[in-house]
Amino acid sequence: MSYTIDVYLRKVKATRNFINFATYVTFFPQLIAGPIVRYKIIENQLVSRNTTTKQFSEGVERFIIGLSKKMIIANNCAFLADNIFSLHNSDLSAYLAWIGVIAYGFQIYFDFSGYSDMAIGLGKMFGFDFPENFNYPYISQSIREFWRRWHITLSNWFKDYVYISLGGNRKGVKITYINLLVVFFITGLWHGANWTFIAWGLFHGFFIIVERIGFDKILEKLPKVISHLYLLLVVSISWVFFRSENITDALNYIQSMFSFNLTTNLDFMKFLISKEIMFVLILATVFSTPVYKRFDSLMSFLNPKTFAGFKMFALMTLLVICFFYVATDAYNPFIYFRF
Repeated sequence: MSYTIDVYLRKVKATRNFINFATYVTFFPQLIAGPIVRYKIIENQLVSRNTTTKQFSEGVERFIIGLSKKMIIANNCAFLADNIFSLHNSDLSAYLAWIGVIAYGFQIYFDFSGYSDMAIGLGKMFGFDFPENFNYPYISQSIREFWRRWHITLSNWFKDYVYISLGGNRKGVKITYINLLVVFFITGLWHGANWTFIAWGLFHGFFIIVERIGFDKILEKLPKVISHLYLLLVVSISWVFFRSENITDALNYIQSMFSFNLTTNLDFMKFLISKEIMFVLILATVFSTPVYKRFDSLMSFLNPKTFAGFKMFALMTLLVICFFYVATDAYNPFIYFRF
């Protein structure tokens, strides 16, 4: 769609090379779930590109990291989230409800960002540079910032082809808010024809509008801890709609999150939260922040040769662990394959 629209608007020239066009449309690494790559981004790369040893090794590293996100973190978080979300409302304590939604938040982030990392890594192996799709969204301090960091290519796509086409913010305040609601309605619908996805989209759209009205100024004055907790609270509640089968289940689950029911089956808790799951949750918390990125940059600067050897060993270890998970786990596709 973006290619057709951009050609119509004369933002790009239509290619007359069928092989290049077919390669763009069917390029397998990002075909299923992104990142969404527009034609103008890789137009020149389709014609001419250089595949260097450094770029290929960076692609392999990025692929292994993405695979590890999926197999080690996302799948274990999925075990926790699926078991809790399958409970009847009467068996769901506030503790379990919060653990379940936190686990699901980690699952969907590491599952989808893992896929994006693998796609970007595979692209690098072929000499393509794809746009980044995630930039640590859980460190955001507002919903507006969250959407600048979450599924970046989808956000930019809807901004350029829907929001701006509707008039953006050029037709007054009321029309701007209507345009935002339309965009987030379509964003929800894009994920599936279910009222839960629409509720999820409109929920985010509502808070985007609230922040644009002036709440963002209040957030800027608040301590960063408070604004960060606000972001996590809103996003966590929104994930309940995204994960639930229907609106009724979502509302019941949210009610459990804020209930005074603290009674929890300890045996069930021990079954769910093993040492492995605890370790994975710690990993998920750490790697949802830029800690690794900063550590990597620092060590590469201070002691590049030693750190390069250590990194290679760590990546090979992660790859072997992923092989074990692949061999022992049941079929568990990427979560965004559903949408």
